[in-house]
This record gives sequence, C-alpha cells and structure tokens, in this order.
Amino acid sequence: MTAPAHIAMFSVAAHGHVNPSLEVIRELVARGHRVTYAIPPEFADKVAATGAEVKPWHSTLPAPDDDPSAWGTGLLDHVELFLDDAVQALPQLAAAYAGDEPDLVLHDIASYPARVLAHRWGVPAVSLSPCMVAWEGYEEEVAEPMWAEPKRTERGKAYYARFEKWLTDHGITQHPDAFTGRPDRSLVLIPRALQPHADRVDEHVYSFVGACQGDRADQGDWQRPAGAEKVVLVSLGSAFTDRPAFYRACAEAFGELPGWHLVLQIGAHVDPAVLGELPANVEVHSWVPQVAILRRADLFVTHAGAGGSQEGLATATPMIAVPQAADQFGNADVLQSLGVARRIDTEEATAETLRAAALALVDDPDVARRLKDIQAEMAKEGGTRRAADLIEAELPTPRRAPSTLSG
Repeated sequence: MTAPAHIAMFSVAAHGHVNPSLEVIRELVARGHRVTYAIPPEFADKVAATGAEVKPWHSTLPAPDDDPSAWGTGLLDHVELFLDDAVQALPQLAAAYAGDEPDLVLHDIASYPARVLAHRWGVPAVSLSPCMVAWEGYEEEVAEPMWAEPKRTERGKAYYARFEKWLTDHGITQHPDAFTGRPDRSLVLIPRALQPHADRVDEHVYSFVGACQGDRADQGDWQRPAGAEKVVLVSLGSAFTDRPAFYRACAEAFGELPGWHLVLQIGAHVDPAVLGELPANVEVHSWVPQVAILRRADLFVTHAGAGGSQEGLATATPMIAVPQAADQFGNADVLQSLGVARRIDTEEATAETLRAAALALVDDPDVARRLKDIQAEMAKEGGTRRAADLIEAELPTPRRAPSTLSG
C-alpha cells in the first residue's frame, strides 16, 4: 500500500484546464493523500468540492467570463499573456508553499510556474494535459511553420529573450519551446482516439488515460421531455460563446423539425432576448449540465474543445463540430476522420447545412457502430483510477504504509 503523500496540483483559471483534472484529484484525496491545489479564487469552490486544500493566488489572465477579445487575436497575444501571468504568479506560489513543499507536483500544461517550483524543490513533475500532445515530428510539421513569422519579428524575439531569461534566472536551461511543449512525464486526459498521429507519440513520456469524468451528479440532472424523439444539445463551451447568429441558425435548423427537442447553451455573453421568439421545442440556458444531457441526447453540436469532444465520444453521441479557436479545428478534423462527426465552419453553419448534417448523422448505423467501438476502447484506457495509479507510481521513493500487523 502506498503511504499518503503531499501532492500539489497547479492550474490556471479556465474551465477547459481545470475540469479535466477534478476527478483525478478527487480520487487521490480518496486514497488518503494530502492534495493541495493552487488555483485563482474563481475556481476555489469547485476545487474544494474534491476534498483538496485550495491554495489561492491572483492571476492576470482574462477571467473565464471576460469577453474573449481580451485574449487578443494573434499567437503572440496569447503566449505573452501566459508568460506575464507566470512571471507574476511564481513569487505568490513560492510564498504559498514555503515550508510546505510537496512530494510531487502535478500541473496543467499552462502552469509554467509549477515546473519551475518542482525544479527548485527537486521533486518530480507530472503534466496533466487536457488536450492533444506533441508527437515525434510535431515541431517540424506544426510548431516551426506556425512560429516562423512571429519569431522573425522584434516582438517575437523579445518574447523569447524574456522567457529564456526567466528560465535561466531559476536554473532551467531548457529552451522555452521544450519547456512548454516537452514535459518529462505527462498523463493525457483525452482518449487516444482524439490524438493526432497517436502512433508517433512517445509512450514512455505520455500515458493516455482517457476520460476522467466522474458521475457529475453535483452539476445537476436533466430529463428528456415527453414526446421528444430526438434531442440535440448545442454548446460552444465557456469562452467563445458570443455567437447570436449561430444560435439563431440552430433554432431555425432544429426548432421546426417534428419530434426534435433543442437544448441551447448560449453562455454568459448573449442575452436570450436577442434570439427573438423561439419555437416551443427550444430551451435556452446560459449553462447546462452537459454530460447529463449528452447521456440522453441524439446529437451534439459542439465547438470541438477537447473536453466536449471526449464527452461526446464517451456518451457515444454523434457530433457536428463547429470549431471556434485554438485546438478546436484540429479536434474537429479528428472527429470527422473517425467517422462520428461532420465539421462545419462557423461561416458555413446555416440552418440548412446544420439540418442536413444532423439528419445524415443521427440515423446512420455506421456512425453509431463507430461511436460504440470508440466508447469501448476508451473504457479500456482506465480513466480516473489508472491516472491515480500512474501518479502514485511517480512518487519519488517507494512509499509504504506502516504495517498494522504486530510480531
């Protein structure tokens, strides 16, 4: 039996980064470990519900409910925000853990200070990746073309110079690209099916544990309305939700289909009144218990974030992928290549195209078969329990609980 350890988790205040880790943290607490979780106050209650001890810190990143434009529009806009936040967060986190250093550090891919602190403390660090990871050849095929132009600009050069100085000031000699993109050890909290070029991922570093969803009972339940022959959930996640024209197109696409029921999650940035008068078979919410609905739904119209994509796969729900930003475009392509989704870009997401895709997907036996096959493969990946087992295996020394037997 593994003796209890102090395990410290570090993340950023974003739903797509925090939510995937929560069931793993809950499992580690249930196994008797002391788990601390460094997170800005917006997520303190959600983290505390796992049984972990919250270590709050102030973040300068845009808040979850801020207008997405606060993130900027270009690559350098995004990465500069994360570096700025890391630089100012590090002294806060160092102070929070002074005299309370952990045995092992867990960290989200965006928590740069966590790796610096693990280096300072001389303890193992394990990345919890909520999205796809680098494969052999990723740098040449994706990163270098994407960064070629920004790296030639004065602004890009200044970003890298600042990042390298910050790392070297703390005794880390890695290049920023390797520091952010090549962890020593990582658990990937998505199913292998969602990973591009999965056969070229280094399995000595990356372990795919699949969906770690839990029962989500604390998020509430949802019941299929009487008479609803088909249920479709529309959700663009929590960030890029200011899309009233898209929601109106969805209402037009599904609101008049006999026997269909539409659940429309519109987020915090859209006033339901701007959608106009809606048919009786359309319900509108700023937030919904997504997994509870997907367990009863026939179709999921999603932005193809990593969390939503795997929830669709885990519940064997056909998907229409309407990507909005970041890795969502790649996820949409993967889902389509698996034969379980259709990708429709936002500018092409008319009522007609959405309706046609929906009708083609929901009654296709090949789509249903592929979803069931993927669902079965995901179950074999181990989920929460395997993630916790692998984390315990990374504790720095063999830890055995004292025997309760005498003599």
